[in-house]
Amino acid sequence: MLSYVTPYSLARRFEGLRETPGAVHNSTVLAMLQLVDRSVHADETPWCSAFVNYVLWILEGPRSRSLAARSWLKVGLPIPITEARPGFDVVVLKRGGNAPGPEVLDAPGHVGFFVRLLAAPDRVQVFGGNQGDQVCVQEFPLERVLGVRRLT
Repeated sequence: MLSYVTPYSLARRFEGLRETPGAVHNSTVLAMLQLVDRSVHADETPWCSAFVNYVLWILEGPRSRSLAARSWLKVGLPIPITEARPGFDVVVLKRGGNAPGPEVLDAPGHVGFFVRLLAAPDRVQVFGGNQGDQVCVQEFPLERVLGVRRLT
């Protein structure tokens, strides 16, 4: 049977990767950050977008080349969340209840790979970096979703 690597399947290989507390920094997280911005020298820098960029860099896929999570709203093709599937889709989320909508790219956000929709309550599971300072699956309310992008 023929199998292939998707961004999501590659990302899963990093599950459990985490920041190093204190003055020492995780060299893998730093490599992800510095791929996008060479001036970053601490793994406490928000790194969700760096994680997605790193996975797509390995696969020579489309990248945002930015540490801003909302930069992913300009990469790939927009799709409805109801059509999202694990593999090539990323979810871009806003941070906070009063955060601006997707038309504002220069605002806090979060990005990760789509895992699945949960019907009750209305939530989405996202696999990403910098979720509790590590790479893991986390659930988010659907009202935080700014957009879903297909990276193929």
